Amino acid sequence: MIRPAQTADLKRIQEIETAAGELFRTVGMDAIADDPPPTVEELNAYVAAGTAWVATDPAGRVAGYILVEMHGCWAHIEQVTVHPEHGRRGIGAALIAQVDQWAVERGLERLSLTTFRDVPWNAPYYQRLGFRHLPGTERPAWLRCVVEREKRHGLASWPRTVMSREVTAVPSA
Repeated sequence: MIRPAQTADLKRIQEIETAAGELFRTVGMDAIADDPPPTVEELNAYVAAGTAWVATDPAGRVAGYILVEMHGCWAHIEQVTVHPEHGRRGIGAALIAQVDQWAVERGLERLSLTTFRDVPWNAPYYQRLGFRHLPGTERPAWLRCVVEREKRHGLASWPRTVMSREVTAVPSA
């Protein structure tokens, strides 16, 4: 089940981010694994804005989450993470589909995200979901600022890419 995130979910979201970060050690990206999860305050801002969702397992425990920012006619996926215990079950794709539907309901046109280009569960995964690499010349100013912020945070130590796709969900009647 996917539902809006609640304040009570924030500690679990942090746990998921930390657990998923450990996977980066397997590809020599220890600094990413060591990066702390978003703070409760940062996460709560998404909850308050209504731009955070969680996926729960059959027992009702949060298994994954997605955070989104709206910029003009774009929905930018700031983070989508699934706990490794629940990986490879379509949860990430379901969370993105939720955002796609949300974007349709708001008349938005595109989804975007930034990710590691060569990490198998990053850019190649998003390509399978219909995202395409977005050349720098096609990036709006706000998205170029996102890339610069990520560089300052140290993420540019590994090849990164910006990806985008059109909103694809059919509006609900």
